[in-house]
Amino acid sequence: MPGGRPTKPLALVQGHRTNAEKNIRKKAEASLLTGYSLRESSEVKSNPLAHKEFQRIKRLLKAVNKDDDLSGNIINTYCLLCAECKDFELLKERLSAELEELAKAYQDKQIEFLDYLDHKEKLQNRFMICDKKIMEKRKMILDISKENIMTIQSALRSIPKKPEDKQPSKMATMLERQRQAK
Repeated sequence: MPGGRPTKPLALVQGHRTNAEKNIRKKAEASLLTGYSLRESSEVKSNPLAHKEFQRIKRLLKAVNKDDDLSGNIINTYCLLCAECKDFELLKERLSAELEELAKAYQDKQIEFLDYLDHKEKLQNRFMICDKKIMEKRKMILDISKENIMTIQSALRSIPKKPEDKQPSKMATMLERQRQAK
């Protein structure tokens, strides 16, 4: 939809809408939901970081009446990825601290230069691998976010925003023709 605004759920629509428009959108949005509230998987419940993210996402989805379990699997996966990403970020911080400790040990002449270079290279390689894992997790998180939003958006785009013009009944058409013939 180039240049246009993305379609919003009815709960977020501001401005004047006729009752007919509101009713059509409300019915169409309701048809996209199962009626089962978003459920947290046991794996997410047992991970404090993932659990916290799940609670946040569920609260946000509930605010726009989209906390439906139809998207539960992808939301649980998203939360686990967020937790895994945070774990790798913490590991990266520890590796960075270890690099600083190694440099200090070398400056204090506690280790030889060749040992320093060997340990430094190993730590830097682990640091780079960790950084690569973080970027992979972030990419997956972004992909899920986009897909989830795009799926919701595409579903919302299918909802007619305006009531369809009602076709006059055959009787009304016949009466109108008779009036025009006089």
